[in-house]
Amino acid sequence: MIHRDAITDLILETFRLNGCLLAAGDALVADLALTSARWQVLGAIALSAVPLPVAHIARNMGLTRQAVQRLANEMKADGLVQFGPNPHHQRAKLILLTPVGKAAYNAAMKRQGPWAGRLAAGLSTARIETATATLRRVRQRLDDRAGQETDDA
Repeated sequence: MIHRDAITDLILETFRLNGCLLAAGDALVADLALTSARWQVLGAIALSAVPLPVAHIARNMGLTRQAVQRLANEMKADGLVQFGPNPHHQRAKLILLTPVGKAAYNAAMKRQGPWAGRLAAGLSTARIETATATLRRVRQRLDDRAGQETDDA
């Protein structure tokens, strides 16, 4: 198989995996009033050492600012997050977890560990780490190219 066929197979399998992961994540946290997308944003907020505005969360997660803003607005309405003042930018509010948001995120993560363990059963750590490194390198190349295309424009 030539290189471009192998990378195309990897890309297609990644698309299929993404769909499966989103569906599985949605099912795992549905009763917590979360979706995979909401869980992902809550995680970005919870794991950050400092409060972040929408644009930074979107950039860190590889999502559009508009998608993260929509989710943040929905989660605010549901009491999962609140907006706080940003000392660095008057209009770009910081997104902060509420106690309800922290509880939902913690409950989701409590489920994630056993779920991940079942998913990893029978796979060696070395194979998982190799797959992770390969996907990371492909993502980095795409990120590098996106920066070059922006610079060239």
